[in-house]
Amino acid sequence: MAGGNAIRGSRVGAGPMGEAERGDTAPRIRISYWCANGHETKPSFAEESGVEPPETWDCPRCGFPAGTDRANPPAPPKNEPYKTHLAYVKERRSDSDGEAILNEALESLRARGLIR
Repeated sequence: MAGGNAIRGSRVGAGPMGEAERGDTAPRIRISYWCANGHETKPSFAEESGVEPPETWDCPRCGFPAGTDRANPPAPPKNEPYKTHLAYVKERRSDSDGEAILNEALESLRARGLIR
């Protein structure tokens, strides 16, 4: 049974809208960007005087930076692996320093009678 609601099944702002109702679109330019994996991305930018498009763009497929030069795309970022506490200690101290610290700690424990 219909309830007499004229806008049933539609939402606010829905309906046919033509170019005349929206206004004119801004002139656009499409620029090709290539990443190190060879993916091409073509975002569009509003063509405005004095505004330059970005030199790099993130590739939506792999996330690497992409540039406008197909032959020389930007290099992918180098991710440093996670370092453990031991790795940081080894950067600051040599093996002989570590051996001396270990012997000192062992002597301290022996003096207190905690180990033999």
